[in-house]
Amino acid sequence: MKKIKFLTLAVAAFATAFVVSCSAPKEEAVEETMEVVEAPAPAVEAPKTVVDIAVGSADHTTLVTAVTAAGLVETLSGTGPFTIFAPTNAAFAALPAGTVETLLKPESKDKLTSILTYHVVAGNVMAADLTDGQKVPTLNGQELTVSIKDGVVMINGAKVTAADLAGSNGVIHVVDAVILPK
Repeated sequence: MKKIKFLTLAVAAFATAFVVSCSAPKEEAVEETMEVVEAPAPAVEAPKTVVDIAVGSADHTTLVTAVTAAGLVETLSGTGPFTIFAPTNAAFAALPAGTVETLLKPESKDKLTSILTYHVVAGNVMAADLTDGQKVPTLNGQELTVSIKDGVVMINGAKVTAADLAGSNGVIHVVDAVILPK
């Protein structure tokens, strides 16, 4: 009999707890929504032209100034392909005093253009394509002569210090001298 009283008491306690919990005030369910904001996709950079590569180089500010003064930016930013033997700022600084300043004057534009186009070859000429003694026609109509000795590539005596800087419209080879046409 004690077991039945105990069982009855347990069922009553359980039922009371159940009733109390069911009749307790209900909390209103709050639905939280989270707004997802998508970040815009990063802009895809257009491939860099040979001019863009030169503009981005701290060692070629004089060349960029000269190309701009000669009015060649649009041409060299075009389809190409172009191979540019790009003299460094130090190469321009090695010219006789006053040469760069004189060449940058509007009245010297034709001479400047001739010098700059002497550094440009039509086509995409990679370093591996160059051979010792090769003659390479430039955009100014004259030829450059390639010499290779002990793995060092020279263009008309100017040493190639960095090769195969590829752009979307050609390639740049950095040279340590300004190559002057004949």
